[in-house]
This record gives sequence, structure tokens and C-alpha cells, in this order.
Amino acid sequence: MRVLTYGTFDLFHIGHLRLLERLRALGDHLTVAVSTDEFNALKGKRSIVPYADRAALVAACRYVDEVIPENHWEQKRDDVIRLGIDVFGMGGDWEGRFDELGEVCKVVYLPRTEGISSTAIKDRLKGFDPASFEALKTAIETAQAVLARLS
Repeated sequence: MRVLTYGTFDLFHIGHLRLLERLRALGDHLTVAVSTDEFNALKGKRSIVPYADRAALVAACRYVDEVIPENHWEQKRDDVIRLGIDVFGMGGDWEGRFDELGEVCKVVYLPRTEGISSTAIKDRLKGFDPASFEALKTAIETAQAVLARLS
């Protein structure tokens, strides 16, 4: 069973990890489409972590078998068919938005992890003073460097 999901995966956190773990349990191959920076701009979103780093972090997760770019809304049906996807899965906050894909695969919506989201983390960061923000940025860059060496 091949599973496919989509997301931005900015500020990778425990909610992302749990979602990927639960999606992988639905099959034996998980493909994750990570939204590109250009696509996020079209959606009116701006990621803190650039696409290449977000894709590398998702690819380093042991539940993920393949990462592809998400370039536009309309690619989902083509990806499902091209990749031979059996299950399309998304977080519960997208409930009902992709039901039309049920014509070509099974569609599931999984509950979000309570109390965590990239948006909530970004909102908390807005209250940081510049020195604290720089320290956090350095910590994130260090974590990215460690992950890069491990992969």
C-alpha cells in the first residue's frame, strides 16, 4: 500500500512527526509532497525554513520513503495516478477538502496533535526580543547542521 500526503512542514515539530508516523502505518511506502517556497508565496504564506531544508528534514524522517515538491494545488490527482497511490492522507484540519480524490484512491483525514502547530510556534516567536530570536535561529541552524551530518 502506497500512501501520499502534502504539507509545508515549516518548523518541523512533534505534530508533524506523529502525522507521518500514523500515515506510514497505513501502508508500506510513504511519499510526502513538501510545499515549495514559490507555492507558499502563491498561497500567501511565508515559511521560516526554506524549501530545501524542509524537504531534507522530512526526508530524514524514518517513516518517509520519498519526498517530492508540491508546486500547485492541482497536482494531487496527477501525483496519485503517476505514483500508484492507494491512500491519500491529510491532517483533520483539511477534512472534506480532498474528497474528490476518492475516485482514484482511498482518502483519510487524521486528527491533529493537540496543542502544537507551526502557526502557534510562529505566534509565540512574535513575542521574542531580537537577542532571543537570534539565539533561537542559531539553535535551529545548529540542529539542521547536525541532521545534515547524520543523513
